[in-house]
Amino acid sequence: MPSVDTPEPETREKTGVAAPWNVVVHNDPVNLMSYVTLIFRKVLGFSKDKAQKHMLEVHQKGRSIVWTGNREKAEFYVQQLHSHLLLATLEPAPEG
Repeated sequence: MPSVDTPEPETREKTGVAAPWNVVVHNDPVNLMSYVTLIFRKVLGFSKDKAQKHMLEVHQKGRSIVWTGNREKAEFYVQQLHSHLLLATLEPAPEG
């Protein structure tokens, strides 16, 4: 009986940079807007104007993406924001 060569399945190695992650801060009924602005400046190193812009986005739209990058650093920022009692989550950034 003749042997039949079965093709090997193709495997692709992922190369390049890992997919980015978003740090999202959500609105809450507890923290004052001035406090949120202060924490954005302290944790994320934002200027006063940038911190206020993101704070207003959280207040008006219910959420703001405050940082995008590698997962490890994103997890660190979420942890830091939680330690200051802000409601923050991590989500994959859309590819595109």
